[in-house]
Amino acid sequence: MIDTQYTKDLLDSIVDGITNVKGEEITILDLREIENAFCQYFVICTGNSNTQVSALAGSIERTVKTEMSERPFHVEGTQNNQWVLLDYTNVIVHIFQKEYREYYDIESLWGDAVETRIEMEY
Repeated sequence: MIDTQYTKDLLDSIVDGITNVKGEEITILDLREIENAFCQYFVICTGNSNTQVSALAGSIERTVKTEMSERPFHVEGTQNNQWVLLDYTNVIVHIFQKEYREYYDIESLWGDAVETRIEMEY
C-alpha cells in the first residue's frame, strides 16, 4: 500500500521545486481512478527555454532530495531539455518547453484524470 501522506508531501515538494525556478502552467493529473495507469500522478509544467527546463529539473531534484530524501528512479530528456521526465515511481514529472507541451498535449491524452491547476503569482 502506498502512503497517501507521503505522496501528498512528494507532490508538495515537487511543486516547491518548480516554483523555486518560476515554472509555469503547473498541472497535477490524478490518475488513481484510471484503469491501467502506471503511476498515481503526473505533474506537468512549462519552462521557457532549454536553460529553464534544465533549471526546473535540477531544482525539483534538489528540493525533493532535501525535503524528502528521495531521488528520481529514472530521468529522461536532459540531453536536449525540450521535454524532461523525472520518474518518482508513483509520481512522474513532465517538464516541457511550451511548443512541446502543446504538441504532445498530455492533459488531453489523460482526459479522464482529475486535473488540478496550481495558480502561481510571480
